[in-house]
Amino acid sequence: MANIASLFRLPKLSYRVWRVWMRNRDVFMKTYKTGFLPPLLEPVLYLLALGLGLGGFVQLINGEPYIQFIAPALVAVSMMFSSFYECTFASFVRMYFQKTFDAIIATPVNIEEVITGELLWGATKSLINSSIVLGVIFAFGLAPSPFLLLIPPLSFLVGLLFSSIAMCFTAIVPNIDSFSYPNFLFITPMFLLSGTFFPLAAIPELLQVAAQLFLPLTNAVKLTRALALGRLEFAPLLNLAWLLIVTPFFFILSINLMRKRLIK
Repeated sequence: MANIASLFRLPKLSYRVWRVWMRNRDVFMKTYKTGFLPPLLEPVLYLLALGLGLGGFVQLINGEPYIQFIAPALVAVSMMFSSFYECTFASFVRMYFQKTFDAIIATPVNIEEVITGELLWGATKSLINSSIVLGVIFAFGLAPSPFLLLIPPLSFLVGLLFSSIAMCFTAIVPNIDSFSYPNFLFITPMFLLSGTFFPLAAIPELLQVAAQLFLPLTNAVKLTRALALGRLEFAPLLNLAWLLIVTPFFFILSINLMRKRLIK
């Protein structure tokens, strides 16, 4: 019982968290030109291949063209991918190969602040990448609602959730190759089964409930789609409530799991 309680102990944080965030920002700014192209070109390819190509064979979905149905989902997908990979592969490299964590901990910054800075940076990458994708779909004229301005703040919340989940995996994997398991067993199913490319109503009801409860991307897709298309009803509020409840849970858990790994 004591071990379980230790996993949900509130972290001791200070302003030094932002020093870690700023360190990652400074590194990013040195390479942002090369990192800018993938989140810009990837949604264009999806919109051309699936939205226009496949969309020519698909009837209207919920009264809207197929390309307009998948466009907001691509924004949500970018939130997931950018934050998850930042706090798995990138954080593991900084922790294990570059020994960046060891160097920072040698300063007055503590372990919990290092991990929190990593999580906040993962959420920031979600904000950056999803904003690029949002700009693409706006240029295509696929986000007609003024509520799309609320998507960037949402992307930070979604990014923080996926960063926290990713950091939980980073805390337990024995080596960097082991990330292939959460990627294949967790990220890929979400990418395909969270209402991104087809409505959840097309799958059995039991799977719909499971997707809502256990696949975070489902809630992110539904909320992003509602904001992008201006369809704010009661259901998106439930998706937001789910995100607000689950995010602190994984945020605290990830910090304590990493603390347990780094303190031997």
